[in-house]
Amino acid sequence: MEDDFYKIRRLPPYVFAAVNEMKAAARAGGADIIDLGMGNPDLPTPQHIVDKLKETVDNPKTHRYSNSRGIPGLRKAISRYYERRFGVDVDPDEEVVVTLGSKEGLANLSQAITSPGDVILVPNPSYPIHQFGFIIVGAAVRSIPVTPGPEFLLALDRAVQHSVPKPTALVLNYPNNPTAALADLDFYSEIVEFCRFHNIYILSDLAYAEIYFDDVPPPSILQLKNAWDISVEFTSMSKTYSMPGWRIGFAAGNRKLISALARVKSYLDYGAFTPIQVAAATALNGPQDCIAEARNIYKERRDILVDGLANAGWHIPSPPATMFAWAPIPPAFRDLGSVEFSKLLLSEADVAVAPGLGFGEHGDDHVRIGLVENGQRIRQAARNIKGFLRQRGVNTDGASNDRGPNHKEQSEDKS
Repeated sequence: MEDDFYKIRRLPPYVFAAVNEMKAAARAGGADIIDLGMGNPDLPTPQHIVDKLKETVDNPKTHRYSNSRGIPGLRKAISRYYERRFGVDVDPDEEVVVTLGSKEGLANLSQAITSPGDVILVPNPSYPIHQFGFIIVGAAVRSIPVTPGPEFLLALDRAVQHSVPKPTALVLNYPNNPTAALADLDFYSEIVEFCRFHNIYILSDLAYAEIYFDDVPPPSILQLKNAWDISVEFTSMSKTYSMPGWRIGFAAGNRKLISALARVKSYLDYGAFTPIQVAAATALNGPQDCIAEARNIYKERRDILVDGLANAGWHIPSPPATMFAWAPIPPAFRDLGSVEFSKLLLSEADVAVAPGLGFGEHGDDHVRIGLVENGQRIRQAARNIKGFLRQRGVNTDGASNDRGPNHKEQSEDKS
């Protein structure tokens, strides 16, 4: 008898586990770890949403089985959101499904549309479920670049030419987790034209649609009329309304894909707890100033992080969106790879980050830093990292002296 089940054997080791275990051990030993690793929003859910949950949960009728596809009031609220935000008409009965977060929606749709051996095109690096949701159900994943532009389109064309069988679907995610890359409608238009020609479905993850820092809001691929022939889009309320533990999101788009998702879900779950769905409708229908407030907080944290690390000698790009910075590993440490560098930051600077390898092999020269602590804690993290870099012989201008990152170990060996 095999030691592991088929789907378990298809899963690689969980890259983040090593850092998480170190983090737990350090905290158990009394260390004050500043956790910028997990993308777990720390802002409170707006009070009017919480109040609606409390009000609704007092009604015993809401404790019954819910609607797997989503209660009608929430689906109508989602339709109004698309009209208000993107100028797009969405049929709440045929083109929307409420999901237990965007992650669950993607995982269930992968079961609905994928056969063993199918080829799925996924940018690398990417959020893990984009790859593993399909790997679990037996598909083969082919990596393409994540940054929108000519290289993406060339890689997409090569992937179609050289894949057997022909790819079934393409996963997109902009604003992107982990890289914070953005896409515009011109890029989406080229992708849609290409995928329609080759009969490839597009699955767009728009979880970070409202966490952006420039003047132009990120678009929806569904703003393109011909995208509806092949596309479905997933959105999460976890980031927009600081509701990560509520597990609520939605999918919208092509009727065939939505119908397939709804049918699979009907076998697997009864939908989110009704009071949560009612509160989610209140979030979408109610005052939206809470979104701007959260956006401003993340922007302030971003600036504190980027400026603080620059002062420490570690210059990273300023993310235009999401609650993450995608930080190239300093040159003096790049040979270590992202996992070992993350361990160093944890053990010597008391700062936890996410190793880029956890998002795919092409992310191994980066780490993802979350904007999920308050400004004071982020300043402290930057100070800790500055001290770590100095101790390791890296100058505060970002250059390394001759001793390099292994100086500490070498000195200890000689003593």
